[in-house]
Amino acid sequence: MTVPGAFHFAELNIARLHRALDEPENAEFVAALDAVNLIAERTPGFVWRLQDADGASSSYVTAYDDPLVIINLTVWEDVESLRHFTYRSGHGAYLRRRREWFEGHSRPHMVCWWLPVGEVPDVADAVRRLELLRVEGPSADGFLFTDPFPAPAEAAKS
Repeated sequence: MTVPGAFHFAELNIARLHRALDEPENAEFVAALDAVNLIAERTPGFVWRLQDADGASSSYVTAYDDPLVIINLTVWEDVESLRHFTYRSGHGAYLRRRREWFEGHSRPHMVCWWLPVGEVPDVADAVRRLELLRVEGPSADGFLFTDPFPAPAEAAKS
């Protein structure tokens, strides 16, 4: 049941691998995907994550023409829930090693937005939001995790 005026925190992040996902250099990263996804799912505030057709990691979902670009799309109850998962869970150990598997970023690689409770984000819409952030900068349609916009209900109060 959707609560009118209630919102969840959605995020898309993308990364470009140094090598294809099935290359031996990525074996440790790939082996950790299920465990990291389980950590996310057990983190208080987790709502939903994109999965491939077999229920595996969204790293296997294609959103770009470039086969080295992988995505992660999740929904959380609030910013703090995602922040806790990102920096204060077992995910953090892999985040610190990201340069072993991924290229650096010269432009935003993550976009966040508020999503009405009960809605599931669409990959194409999430990609559109990232491109909008890259071209026009932060807005209510897409903003940075490091500088989140307030939820719409909170914005109306201020």
